[in-house]
Amino acid sequence: MTNLERVALEIKTVGLYDLVLQDVQKIAGKNRLSEKEIEHILIDHPEILEAYKQTNIEYNLSNIHLRDIDLQKVPEACRDKAKKVNENLAVLRDIEKYTLAFEQSSTLVIIFSVEFFVLFSVQYFIVLLSLKEWQWHIYTVFALSIAVAWWYAKKEQKKYKEESARFEKLYEETLKLLEELEEAGCVKKDDLWIMECEDHV
Repeated sequence: MTNLERVALEIKTVGLYDLVLQDVQKIAGKNRLSEKEIEHILIDHPEILEAYKQTNIEYNLSNIHLRDIDLQKVPEACRDKAKKVNENLAVLRDIEKYTLAFEQSSTLVIIFSVEFFVLFSVQYFIVLLSLKEWQWHIYTVFALSIAVAWWYAKKEQKKYKEESARFEKLYEETLKLLEELEEAGCVKKDDLWIMECEDHV
């Protein structure tokens, strides 16, 4: 559900993907590449496409380049499947963020940031406010905050793993439904592609 033509164009022209473009140029052995050349590299080197997708997820952009099916334009016999595709696409867009490795997620960054703030506060209370007689109580609170942060990180890590597996399963199911609809002549995948991202500046 990721359009390689769009990916190649964005890698070539959108600054957000400069690091990906550098990898493409390194593989090609030259600086100036056509979009078709980039497409071939994407096919031959799936890690480049993966880097593009990871960049999108980090910036809350979707890798699902399909718009919802207009149910009014679909024959009655295909409408249930088309509706299911639309429902699946909505869920996929919602849980796509969980396909990012947990170690690279903003959730982990937030947990570390909160812990850093707590550590700074501990030092502030003990040193600047001269609360040395309370230091063991304060350190205990800090130790408890570490335990809570560890528990929360493990819980979120598990959620990432489960939602990522759910994404993969739903992705395959949706692709299969789309193929069935296309074979039945109900939709044309080419008409569903979103060829431009409005979120790029």
